[in-house]
Amino acid sequence: MSVAININHALKKYGENVIIPDLNLKIKDGEFFTLLGPSGCGKTTLLRMIAGFNTIEGGEFYFDENIINELDPSKRNIGMVFQNYAIFPHLTVRANVEFGLNNRAFNKKDIGPMADKFLKLMQIFEYRDRMPENLSGGQQQRVALARALVIAPDVLLMDEPLSNLDAKLRLEMRQAIRDIQKEVGITTVYVTHDQEEAMAISDRIAVMELGEIQQIGTPQSIYHRPVNEFVASFIGRTNFVTADCDKNELNVLGHKVTVKDLDYKGKVKVSIRPEEFMLTDDNKAIKAIIKDTIFLGLNTHFYMELPNKQKVEIIKESMIDDENHTGKTVYLTINVDKVNVYTEDGAKNLVIAHEN
Repeated sequence: MSVAININHALKKYGENVIIPDLNLKIKDGEFFTLLGPSGCGKTTLLRMIAGFNTIEGGEFYFDENIINELDPSKRNIGMVFQNYAIFPHLTVRANVEFGLNNRAFNKKDIGPMADKFLKLMQIFEYRDRMPENLSGGQQQRVALARALVIAPDVLLMDEPLSNLDAKLRLEMRQAIRDIQKEVGITTVYVTHDQEEAMAISDRIAVMELGEIQQIGTPQSIYHRPVNEFVASFIGRTNFVTADCDKNELNVLGHKVTVKDLDYKGKVKVSIRPEEFMLTDDNKAIKAIIKDTIFLGLNTHFYMELPNKQKVEIIKESMIDDENHTGKTVYLTINVDKVNVYTEDGAKNLVIAHEN
């Protein structure tokens, strides 16, 4: 069984210091929902409020129709996976996974088969008699996940569970977590500061800053249509270029482009992803000088200087005969279908505003 989570006007304070001023959030039953943001934005604080580890100074927290504000953490039927694994070093893998079942007074004859099911699901059955010190970081995290899920919680809460793993293990584990969550079908709230990780595993993402939700949406919608400058800069990589806007026409460094779904007059900020700059032979396009290149296998990153001395990053698929083009003058056009145009202060996406 899993539940929907509804949060209305959540308030969190430490003394006079307000961490979360007024937060509203709806998480669907069975959804993989990620709280994403920089350190100190309030995402872990919110997760701990859902778990019952932090007090709630205002607002209402619901699991389905049941308010949980005053409910003890042990009564909320949650599974929790922490950054540091938090598995018991003196117990075997099997004993760690069975721990919650024993504490909840499950029938003794059922505990072994229930543990076996999740040991196999996490692909750690062969390590069932090992001590945690003899496991890799990824294997320890699988133990923590099996222990959290075996008790059949209504909600799975995960706080930066992959941050202590190396890059290769993080990739393996995030796919494993995604696959297991879909198989089990449990409502999952996941906290991370890694935007690539969030996009890879989430059904929806809430981007947070200073205790407030800036945007909620699918990974695709947040990446392609960030609502403000903060989200655009935090999700993926982007270049911001100032421009003059006249209805749906932008003048970007003397290069005029027409943007669909735009109707505004005045100074604007244009967000252009590195992959949305395109090289052209047209010398009337935007002039740029290649200052540096970085080869990263599949793609090469070009760092270019525009006529106004601004630096921009451009990403192109690597070619087998690529040369060092540092110092070369090139010309650029823009994929206007994917640019985002913001008010001069970066607070509002004018393309989204016109669509709505």
